[in-house]
Amino acid sequence: MTEPPQRPPRPLPRPVPEPTGPGQESVWAYPRPPRCEPTEDVVEVFVGDLRIARSEEGRARRVLETASPPTYYLPLDDVVSGALVPSFGRTVCEWKGEARYFAVRAGGAEVEQAAWQYPEPWEGFEQLAGYVSFYPGRVACFVNGERVRPQDGGFYGGWVTDRIVGPWKGAPGSGHW
Repeated sequence: MTEPPQRPPRPLPRPVPEPTGPGQESVWAYPRPPRCEPTEDVVEVFVGDLRIARSEEGRARRVLETASPPTYYLPLDDVVSGALVPSFGRTVCEWKGEARYFAVRAGGAEVEQAAWQYPEPWEGFEQLAGYVSFYPGRVACFVNGERVRPQDGGFYGGWVTDRIVGPWKGAPGSGHW
C-alpha cells in the first residue's frame, strides 16, 4: 500500500513592514548579516536614579539586523567603575561570537544578567571589542533622552525607540522570521 502524496507545507507569511514617518527607520531595511556602525546618539544607562554609563556623541556603536531593533553598545570606559560584575552564562551569536554576561551593581542594588559583551568578537564585528550592551528590560536605557523600551521576548536585547518601526521578532508568532 502506498502513502498518498503529501502536500508540501505552506511557507509561513512574512510580516508586512509598517510605514515609516519622518526621521524613522524600518527594521526591515536593516541588513542580514547584521552591520555594526558608530552612532552620533547620546546613550545613557541607569539603575534606579543612579547613572552607571553615558556615551557622548560618536562614542557608542549600534548593531542593525533585519527584523530587530538596534542594539546599542557603549565603551567600557564610559561605564562607572565597579558597576559591572561578571555573571554566569555564555551564549554564541552566529555573527558576533561568544557573549559573556554581567550583573549590574549600583547603590546597593544588583541586577543579574543585565549586560553583556563580546570580548573577542568575530570578523566584521571587531569594533565591539571593549564595548558592552545592556538589556533595557532590566535597567533603564536612554537614547538622546528617550527612555528605551525592551524588544519583545526575554532573550533579545534590542532597544526600541520612536525612531524605529517594525514589526520586529521576539513577540509570540515571530519565531520563523
